[in-house]
Amino acid sequence: MDADRPDATSVAACLPPGRGAFIAVVGPSGAGKDSILDKVRATRDVSDVRFVRRLITRPAGAGGEDHQPVSAEAFDAAQASGALVLWWRAHDLAYGIPAETRTWVEDGLIVVANLSRSVLADALDRFPRLIAVNVTCDASVLAGRLAARGRESAEDVSRRLKRDVPLGIGEERVYRIENSADLDVAADRFAALIEAVRATQ
Repeated sequence: MDADRPDATSVAACLPPGRGAFIAVVGPSGAGKDSILDKVRATRDVSDVRFVRRLITRPAGAGGEDHQPVSAEAFDAAQASGALVLWWRAHDLAYGIPAETRTWVEDGLIVVANLSRSVLADALDRFPRLIAVNVTCDASVLAGRLAARGRESAEDVSRRLKRDVPLGIGEERVYRIENSADLDVAADRFAALIEAVRATQ
């Protein structure tokens, strides 16, 4: 349950003065991060919110999120040229956040991006007005979702479930959403954070 966790207003209060904000969505694969973001986009006023389309070395038709597919060579070139503000590698894939994201935040937009927990500290260095949304769910629910995707072996699923990555930033900047059951409740909680961040600008 989220009732005993910090509310949106108290988490948003940690942001330094300024305009724009970077909301980094993290959590284990299968926790439902994309489902929450899709629900918020479809049902809320997000005219001042920019959802980042990540560069991933995965084919466009491979399932999962809407991403910008790139070859490994193109990804390396983008990283070397400064076209990415954040990047990481996981599960034999490379992921990147476009450098233009900085401009969006500087222009006063609330920017939402799905990140790896391993780069949160780097993200905070680049975006001082950052909040992390940590999406979690019950282990049995997570295992079922991963198995239903059919993209990984049982061994790979087991390895994902055991993976524990520290967030690397202060807890005061972490907003937690439990997403085992009711997607509407999880989306409401995310939308409440957007409203609280708006109020700080």
